[in-house]
Amino acid sequence: MKNELSSRIRLDQVSKRYYRPESELELASLTRFERVYTKVTETADEGAADAALDVAEQISRCVEKKGRCVIGFGAGKCALKVYDELVKLYFADKVSFANVIAFNISELGLGVVEADGQSTFVRLQRHLFKKVDIEEENVHTFSQSATQENVHKLCKAYEREIEAAGGLDLVVCELTKVGSLAFNEPGSAMNSTCRLLLLGGESRLRVAEAFQRENEPQTAVTLGISNLLAARHIIGVAWGEDSAPAVARTVEGAMTDLAPASFLQMHHSVKVVVDLEAATALTRISHPWRVTSCEWSDYLIRRAIVWLCKQTGKPILKLTNKDYNDYGLGELVALYESAYQVNIRIFNDVQHTITGWPGGKPNADDTYRPERATPHPKRVLAFSPHPDDVVVSMGGTLRRLVEQGHDVHVAFQTCGDVAVADEDLARTLMLINKLVTHYEIGPFELQNILSDINTHLHSKSPGDPDTPNMRFIKGQMFCCEGIMACRHMGVKRDHIYELSLPFYVNNAFGNGQVEDADIDQICQLIERVQPHQIFLADDVNDPYGTHQPAAAAVLMAIDRLKDRAFMADCRVWLYRGQWGQWDIDQVEMAVPMSPEEFRYKRDAILKYQSQIHDAPIRDDDAGKLSWERSIERNQAMADLYSRLGLASYEAIEAFVQYHPKK
Repeated sequence: MKNELSSRIRLDQVSKRYYRPESELELASLTRFERVYTKVTETADEGAADAALDVAEQISRCVEKKGRCVIGFGAGKCALKVYDELVKLYFADKVSFANVIAFNISELGLGVVEADGQSTFVRLQRHLFKKVDIEEENVHTFSQSATQENVHKLCKAYEREIEAAGGLDLVVCELTKVGSLAFNEPGSAMNSTCRLLLLGGESRLRVAEAFQRENEPQTAVTLGISNLLAARHIIGVAWGEDSAPAVARTVEGAMTDLAPASFLQMHHSVKVVVDLEAATALTRISHPWRVTSCEWSDYLIRRAIVWLCKQTGKPILKLTNKDYNDYGLGELVALYESAYQVNIRIFNDVQHTITGWPGGKPNADDTYRPERATPHPKRVLAFSPHPDDVVVSMGGTLRRLVEQGHDVHVAFQTCGDVAVADEDLARTLMLINKLVTHYEIGPFELQNILSDINTHLHSKSPGDPDTPNMRFIKGQMFCCEGIMACRHMGVKRDHIYELSLPFYVNNAFGNGQVEDADIDQICQLIERVQPHQIFLADDVNDPYGTHQPAAAAVLMAIDRLKDRAFMADCRVWLYRGQWGQWDIDQVEMAVPMSPEEFRYKRDAILKYQSQIHDAPIRDDDAGKLSWERSIERNQAMADLYSRLGLASYEAIEAFVQYHPKK
């Protein structure tokens, strides 16, 4: 089974020369804006292997020089891949930890080392220490006896332990999405030391997802920035598109306590290892024309012109030769002979992405349309990771497809119970109890179930998982809301499927690993519908951890079925919205909405009562909910098209086509 499939849209559009230059001179040119040495690898696995080799070499050098190597280990998700590679090196007899002294650089809460893995130390034990030949007495972590009263004293004692060992020779940690190091949150000073601190909102969500904690931890103990910078060498790692903004701030941004990882720029021996997705905001990847001559593809030209329009404040057709020359894009003018030739080409290119016919316009010339005219009507299958994603992210398109006569099917991949708050469950139980009492409904089994749920609901502590009955009712609440919203959009009830994929159902926190059973369900549905179009979510920042495995399951099913005859006539479209948006240079289909259509979409979103006001997770932007940010992204996309000189719409939903690998 292929388990590493990804849309990798941008990776296919980036020249290898930008991250694998042929000479040191070219590397120097490409990295002129980078203040920290950064190694870009094509995949996370390749990057983790590279970082692991560096760690092994550092251990060998230190042991040869002074008989030991003192290492500070972070337990972030990205760093764990490095430790997995180190274990492989250990079993291949390419590294030994017999003379390594290890220090845990951060820990959740006060004095808590939980056996169930909800601590950084237990994570390190599982992924590294218990798998290699490190001596137990050489493994150090924060005191389990820490309290608010003595934590400062114990932090100072921990610093003295590190000093007594000779100081840190190496620190291995990840660069987080907010640009923190260990648990040094934005606002941490460069001279900060080992201490207890309050975690910010994004970090609480990140930790809750990474450690599968239903409750969000409020505090952590961490080595300070000054402790980390005192290490002789530092290796920082980051994988995935959601890490890209933090990587750019760390490597190219100004040093600021708002991005504590940027203080790495002060260190004399730092290596940052990132995969290509995490590097996408670096200048050499995102705007290579600023650092080198380019291999101009249609994608890169569009990206450059959109960037130029933003720099000049002009629409595409008003750009001049001088604008191109002033902003370092003179070679495009030389390539196409004049600014006008470039302008008209890109204007037409972007204009051709806009369509009011997302299923294709019948009896029309589809040469420059994103979707083909035939067959009409089409069978459409839209996958929704949670019951709300398909409406929140592509509701306008869904309604268009229905109104234009297509046979539209919607599949909820999970019931989404993790996203339903206890308060909403309590309100629903109150209604059910009233109905049971009023109508004298029996038998007693139902009343016993409701009584047990109420008892657990009112006695559960933060972090306690829901009972199976609680999960079932929460999931049914969310699915019923999804059904009503889809029906509001015109989808037939018998065309709405509740898959309850095992990766979600069989995991207490809804973010398990995709297995064959998940793929089998999706394959069966695709074979049953035999769609001409498949839509699926490609959001990468989902804090619940559901979207990525949900997308992977569909992509793996498509890969399994790609040689079937009906798949030859099926196009796959990727949507975003809840947790991100496509860049306009990537967009291949843009479906506009009028004010009336946009209001209709918002009305459908309001069907999700459990998500409207009190969903457990809020977006970081001024406390806005994810659905509010999604519709703002729709409006922002329309505004960008307008500022580029194209038609002005109320909102636009954007899509990128996925091409299965042969």
